[in-house]
Amino acid sequence: MDVKRKAESVIKKCGTSNPFEIARRLHMHIQYGPLGGVKYANYLRYKRTQIIIIDSDVAPSHMLPFVLAHEIGHALCTPDANTTWMASYTFGNDAKAERIANTFAVELLLNDTYLREHADFGLHELARMCGVPDEYVQLKSQY
Repeated sequence: MDVKRKAESVIKKCGTSNPFEIARRLHMHIQYGPLGGVKYANYLRYKRTQIIIIDSDVAPSHMLPFVLAHEIGHALCTPDANTTWMASYTFGNDAKAERIANTFAVELLLNDTYLREHADFGLHELARMCGVPDEYVQLKSQY
């Protein structure tokens, strides 16, 4: 799967790279509540309803765009990967699905158009402004 192309496609379809607006336009339900402090958020699908639960006790507010973009990445790029089950029963061996979701979040928030429009800033500086953790900046494909 071309994750960058998927991010570009959703930006074009929704007319924005704002993950909160994308979730709204794609009819994804966002809930806030405690998840036990294990994860910042979780994506799940029940029948045809897509739900993203953000741990209001743990997720840092400056990272909410990245956290939500990551969960949207699961919804759009790995919808059949039951990451909760994999984390519980395979000792966290869900690295591929997590990498795809992280890459999607980075490509969504640091899309090429955004980088061109803010060319006077460095990539890491823009990442901090968008809530992208430093350790994920390297997932940005060359632009």
